[in-house]
Amino acid sequence: MLAASPSQLRAETAEEFYRGKRINLIVGYGPGGGYDVFARLLARHLGRHIAGSPQILVQNMPGAGSLVAANFLYSVAPRDGTVIGVVARDMPLLGLLGNNPNVQFDPRRFGWLGSSSSFADDAYVMIVRTDAPVQSIEALRRPGGPPLLLGGTADGTTGDDVPRILADALGLNIKLVVGYRDTAAIFLAMERGEVSGRMTDLSAIQSLRPDWLRREGGYRLLLQFGRIVRHPDFPDVPTARELAPSQSARALIELAEMPLLTMARPFAAPPQVPQDRLEALRSAFLAAHRDPQYLEEAAKLGIYISPVAGEELVRSIAAMAGAPPELLAHLRRLLASRKGGG
Repeated sequence: MLAASPSQLRAETAEEFYRGKRINLIVGYGPGGGYDVFARLLARHLGRHIAGSPQILVQNMPGAGSLVAANFLYSVAPRDGTVIGVVARDMPLLGLLGNNPNVQFDPRRFGWLGSSSSFADDAYVMIVRTDAPVQSIEALRRPGGPPLLLGGTADGTTGDDVPRILADALGLNIKLVVGYRDTAAIFLAMERGEVSGRMTDLSAIQSLRPDWLRREGGYRLLLQFGRIVRHPDFPDVPTARELAPSQSARALIELAEMPLLTMARPFAAPPQVPQDRLEALRSAFLAAHRDPQYLEEAAKLGIYISPVAGEELVRSIAAMAGAPPELLAHLRRLLASRKGGG
C-alpha cells in the first residue's frame, strides 16, 4: 500500500474549497421586503471578497417570520460553508426565551457573520395612515378609545413582537392583524386600508415607499423604537424610551431593543462550519460592506449601512442571555400570551 504524499495529506484551504463553488444565501422572507433588499445587495458584491470567488445565489425561504429559514440553517443546511442566510433580528432572542415550540435552534451555536446595519442611522418606526382613527400616542393610551390596527406576519418577528411589548410597557391600545406573508403584502394591505399601519424599518420605507414620508404622502410616524435618541430626520417623533412610564417599563424596552441596536440585518452560517471557512466568510462580509461599489449601490437604494462584525453579534447574544431572570421571564410571559390572538 502506497503512503500518501505530503501534498495529499495537506488540508484544503478555504480558497481551494470555494473556487468554482456556489454559496446559497437564504432569505427568511419573500422578495421585495427589507431583508431581501439587503440580501440581494450583499449577494452582488460578496463573492469577489471571498478567496476563490464563489458565486452567490439568493434563495427566498419565507415562513413564520423567518423561523422556517432559521430552522433550516440550523438543522438541515450543509455545514460546509456553502449556505448562509439572513433571518429576523428577533430570532436570537426568540431562541433564548424558549417559549416557542417551533424553534429548533440555539442562537449561540450559529456561525454569525455580522449585520449590515447597527441601526445607528436607522429607526424602527410606527407608521400609520393619516386617516387612521388614532393619530397620536396620547389617543393610543386613552382608555376606551379605538384600537390601532397594525399589520404583521408571524410570531417571533420584530413587527409582531414589538407592538405587543409597547402595548404592555407603554399602555398602548394596539390590535395586531397577523398572517401576512411578507413586507410587500403588509404595505399593500396598508394602501388598501385593511390595516392602519405597521412597525417597520425607516430604511425599508425610504427604499420601498419613499413617497409615504412626504408631507402629502398620506402617512405619518407616531413612535421610534431601537433609538437611544430621536432620529435627526424626525426630531418631533418620540422614542419608546422617552415614553416609558416607569423604570421597569424602560428596562423591558431596552432589552427588546438590543437585537435592533446590534443586529438589525443579521447574517449567519449553520453551526459547525469549519473555522477557516467561517473566518473567510466573516472577513468577506465586512470587506463587502466597505466596498465603494457596494456603498454606492446602497446609497442609490436609500438604505443605511453601518456594519457590525460577527464577533459583536456573539457578544450581544451572550448579553441578552445574561439579562436579569425576572426581566426575561416577564418578556417570555408577554410573548407567550400572543398565542391567544389579538
